[in-house]
Amino acid sequence: MASLDNSADLGELFHEAFRGLRRTWAEQLAPWELTPHQWRALMTLLRRGTPEPEALRLKDLAERLRIAARSATEVVDQLEAKGLVRRERDPSDRRATLIAATDTGRQLYADVRAERRDKSNEYFAKLPEEDRAELARILGQLAH
Repeated sequence: MASLDNSADLGELFHEAFRGLRRTWAEQLAPWELTPHQWRALMTLLRRGTPEPEALRLKDLAERLRIAARSATEVVDQLEAKGLVRRERDPSDRRATLIAATDTGRQLYADVRAERRDKSNEYFAKLPEEDRAELARILGQLAH
């Protein structure tokens, strides 16, 4: 087993591995005519396993995406034009607008997630199963 002289080496290796995986993800969005920004917005609305509601105020969506409200408006406009999200009035504040995924948006989200999972499995298949399990364990510790 090779040892690392310092933690910067580990960070660089991790970043390079992630870049390889990320390249495949960007390529996967092309058939759906989605940009990475549009995917992130849709994913933020539909992410499962979190307490987030499926409808968010535009300003909350912008905050979660860490982008300006104006940029979020552009992304939502694009997603709305594709029929993936809709705007609704916020029943608790008539001045606010909620953004919600449509059924088409939910289906596209499921399709893209399945494709990404398959590509991720393919990418990590380079590693023996024991190493994949250990990597999953370690990454789980870092994520929490």
